[in-house]
Amino acid sequence: MLKGKRIGFGITASHCTYADVIPKIRSFTERGATVVPVITHSVLTAATRFGTGEEWIKRITEEAGAPVISSILDAEPLGPKNPVDCMVIAPMTGNSISRLANAVTDSPVLMAAKATLRNGTPVVIGISTNDALGLNGQNIMKLLNTKNIYFIPFGQDDPVKKPNSLISDFTKMVPAVEAALQGRQLQPVLINHPAQ
Repeated sequence: MLKGKRIGFGITASHCTYADVIPKIRSFTERGATVVPVITHSVLTAATRFGTGEEWIKRITEEAGAPVISSILDAEPLGPKNPVDCMVIAPMTGNSISRLANAVTDSPVLMAAKATLRNGTPVVIGISTNDALGLNGQNIMKLLNTKNIYFIPFGQDDPVKKPNSLISDFTKMVPAVEAALQGRQLQPVLINHPAQ
């Protein structure tokens, strides 16, 4: 199903998830897809206890076999000029969720998402946010009801210490994309997260 497909892969600033998410790029290339990596500015510049931007860019480039798109200008052609078959955004932070839900296009990843939606093709979101069941809940519900937006199933990763936090089960990324390419949301959307 993924052979010959062109998959955009957007990465936002949930640095603690990169070790789980970035290897998933290979899940697409091994199935014959071409991956177009797109990153936010913070991925490029942040240095955290999880690694530096330089280290992650090198890893993303190696996994995808392609250079990253790191500017809004370079992401815009993913619209009609140079489209992808599906845009995955994983991890997608609460900040990016709120901006996409309110039509703000101020990062390369959000431009890529907007360009993909403009083409009527699917955007698949893998959330990772500490305020999903707080202020960002309304934005997630809005996106759940938006045409051509699909979610990697998600659940509470630590309901005792972080009761408002939700994170996608990134092991379900490929099935979620395959379902989205058929116009379906992978079910169930709400899961018991494996981290519990």
